[in-house]
Amino acid sequence: MLSKFGLNILKLNNYEIKKVLKVVLLVFAFLIGFFSLWYTNTLVEKLEIQEREKIALWADATRLAVSSDFDENVEFYRSIIAANTTIPVILTDDQGNINGMVNIDSSGKNLSFLQDKIAMMKEQNEPIVIELYEGYHNFIYYENSKLLNQLRIYPYFQLGIIALFLAISYFAFSYSRTSEQNKVWAGMSKETAHQLGTPISSLMGWLDYLREREGDVKVPDKVLVEMQHDMDRLGLITERFSKIGSEPSLTVYNLYEVLEESVSYINSRTSQKVEISIKNIEIFQTINVAVNKPLFAWVVENLCKNAVDAMDGEGAIWFEVSGTGDEMIQFDAVDTGKGIPANRHTTIFKPGYTTKKRGWGLGLSLVKRIIENYHSGKIYVQSSEVGKGTRFRIELRKA
Repeated sequence: MLSKFGLNILKLNNYEIKKVLKVVLLVFAFLIGFFSLWYTNTLVEKLEIQEREKIALWADATRLAVSSDFDENVEFYRSIIAANTTIPVILTDDQGNINGMVNIDSSGKNLSFLQDKIAMMKEQNEPIVIELYEGYHNFIYYENSKLLNQLRIYPYFQLGIIALFLAISYFAFSYSRTSEQNKVWAGMSKETAHQLGTPISSLMGWLDYLREREGDVKVPDKVLVEMQHDMDRLGLITERFSKIGSEPSLTVYNLYEVLEESVSYINSRTSQKVEISIKNIEIFQTINVAVNKPLFAWVVENLCKNAVDAMDGEGAIWFEVSGTGDEMIQFDAVDTGKGIPANRHTTIFKPGYTTKKRGWGLGLSLVKRIIENYHSGKIYVQSSEVGKGTRFRIELRKA
């Protein structure tokens, strides 16, 4: 039997599943980074202890080499001292005078360089004291080896390379996916336009035939007019599909006239309990925009259709100007529908996202594509409150 978590996953749509997977991958990446840093820091701490033990042994060997009376012992102690080939060391007396150094390139360097080096070593590691004779001490200053320093920064370098690779891969795959989606959009749209062409031509012929019929079975003129309107609409829809995937031509129109034409058509085919209107008419009438009329009308219709679907049979939809500038016009499509949760304000524009049982999730995606790709504008959810309604904001460049 499936677990409760598994059943919940199955209930999610594609975009919610992708969101969950992204969170899982981010958590997994964080854990990899955390354990990488933790393991490296553990190694660094162990290596620091080993290096300090080596320096302590080096200090003992130095002390014994100075105080030993036997030549054989002196040679042994000197071999221990010479074995340090990686850790930089400076030996001073209790007055701060430098008695010797190991693994430090001092050629061409003055005394102040060595004093600065000692100060840096003192900050990095506590110096080791050598008691040579009673009341006479030497001090050993040392810094971490190059290996230890490289090991400290290695995990950050490693994580940086991984992050860069993941970022490049993400953008490459995103670009490839977007290109593929564009090709699918264009192909489906043009095929749809092609498939609609033949039956529309046939229907136009049948409409002409009905107009010419006489006698008792003559179709009323009002019906023929409405049929002609719907036929014109089908032709417009076919034209819209044919423009997807190609560069549409933009023509300057009065913004109010374009909106009013679409609103009138939708009003005549929507329940009388849903009121669709245009506010700030006098402002809209002063604004001209360069649009592709069939595609822009599609935007208005999709926004209205989604709003109507979000209502329980009644409500209001209106368009109003929200701001004007020298170059841009902002106007809003407002409805009194169910509203959109804050975490879905951007998701709703993605292809395939839908909350309807029989929806394809293409309406708002198409709206965004038309506004942003074909008209160089913007559309986004300006505000929304669950149970009260939504305000979509559209930004277009003035003509």
